[in-house]
Amino acid sequence: MPTPEDVTRHHEWDAREASDIWVDGPPQPESVMIAEYDPAWPAVYDSVAERVRRALGDRVLALDHVGSTAVPGLAAKPVIDVDLTVADSSDEEAYVADLQRVGFELTIREPGWHEHRLLKGDEPRVHLHVFSPDCPETVRHLMFRDWLRTHPDDAGRYVDAKRLAASAATTAGESGMGYNLRKEVVIREIYGRMFAAHGLL
Repeated sequence: MPTPEDVTRHHEWDAREASDIWVDGPPQPESVMIAEYDPAWPAVYDSVAERVRRALGDRVLALDHVGSTAVPGLAAKPVIDVDLTVADSSDEEAYVADLQRVGFELTIREPGWHEHRLLKGDEPRVHLHVFSPDCPETVRHLMFRDWLRTHPDDAGRYVDAKRLAASAATTAGESGMGYNLRKEVVIREIYGRMFAAHGLL
């Protein structure tokens, strides 16, 4: 299991490393849209989860709906974020081809960050994050999701930060990564309160 230090440690984005993570080259600039909460999002996740489980069977060690679309009432980019745990996320031969057969494409490979792999899907739009067991990032994702579900003040701060970040990133002609970086300060403030409340700091 990850230690409290593992869970509370923030990953510092390194632009030099970032240039090497894209499987088919860096993404193009995009207009980032924040949509009002859609009560259909949980059902969309369920359909995505069924597709992943059908593709991988018992290779799925854990599967969770994370991110803003997993928080009832929260405005979000209309992209379903899913955390998938497999035996070894670096062993792409064990799972990538089967996921590609059901409509996902490997987009990001990050050996230096928990051996994270990102596969994307369209119709619906999905970001499938693949990690190995006992990864601190999956713990963080679940903690953050559950914190926002039960702390409306922080959920409101997060929505405000997302809307500002989306507007600024779109105006600057940035990709989704730029949007993520622009909201990071507020995310870390919320993480700080969350970690302290859980006795991890």
